Amino acid sequence: MGIRQKLLSFLFSQLILVLMVSNHNNAMGLKLGYYHKTCPNAESIISKTTYRFISRAPTLAAPLLRMHFHDCFVRGCDGSVLLNSTKTSISEKDAIPNQSLRGYHVIDAVKSAVEEACPGVVSCADILALVARDSVSMIHGPYWKVPLGRRDGRVSILNEVFAELPAPFANITQLKQMFAAKGLNTKDLAVLSGGHTIGTSHCLGFTNRLYNFTGKGDTDPSMDPNYIVKLKQKCKPRDTTALVEMDPGSFKTFDEAYYTLVAKRRGLFQSDSALLDDPETKAYVILQASTHGSTFAKDFAESMVKMGQVGVLTGNQGEIRKHCALVN
Repeated sequence: MGIRQKLLSFLFSQLILVLMVSNHNNAMGLKLGYYHKTCPNAESIISKTTYRFISRAPTLAAPLLRMHFHDCFVRGCDGSVLLNSTKTSISEKDAIPNQSLRGYHVIDAVKSAVEEACPGVVSCADILALVARDSVSMIHGPYWKVPLGRRDGRVSILNEVFAELPAPFANITQLKQMFAAKGLNTKDLAVLSGGHTIGTSHCLGFTNRLYNFTGKGDTDPSMDPNYIVKLKQKCKPRDTTALVEMDPGSFKTFDEAYYTLVAKRRGLFQSDSALLDDPETKAYVILQASTHGSTFAKDFAESMVKMGQVGVLTGNQGEIRKHCALVN
């Protein structure tokens, strides 16, 4: 390794360290029961309102979980993904990876119910973190305690999504770097990828693997050929509307089946298959696939708490929005 590469490597590691320290200091401002005195029924109101929607449409759990993930990876968990575009600025919400997000109406309904009880107290960022947790729990997934006290950001920029959010086409090196930049380790990557056990995807996220993997009209050799045949029946080239289950057969159930599929080379995205390209992530996939997800629920809860503390605004930073789609 040349001096220049060593220096770049050193600077990158220092940057990660600075980000982790600043993340840690702000995360220290979060605590369980944060609204105990200022809005004692907040968590109960949020849970009841969320249940009203999830009980009728359980498939909303996946996009709401994904919304929280997409929020935290761009500018930290500050509710920036919820902001509408303005005349002068196009927001994260309108970036292609976020155009398939659903469930904003759930966040708005929850915010409205909380505002009625305690005006100007509970942030949209905290609401999103709690709604994601409650949604997963309500479809019999794991439950975790959410430290609260996040403040809402005032900035949302479309282009930051492409730089910060892991893409479905990412390889294992890119994935590990993007997670490390948020203070999340390789195990968190393997665990949080398991969120793909629920939900659906548009064909656009993976058709390159079926029809034109290297630009020569070929398929992705890392994907089970039998699975490619099945996917081709659902997704024709240039199909932008069809939806495919991420975890066929149990896409509505929060379970370890995702890891069984990845182990069989049936992960839908390149980023799913990439978990087999690193010794640590591969070992995790094999462990969950071979033990019926013995530690998955516990691990997922721990990694979600960790992710929920990425880049948070606390204290006097940011604001408490009156409406989640608009800055005050």
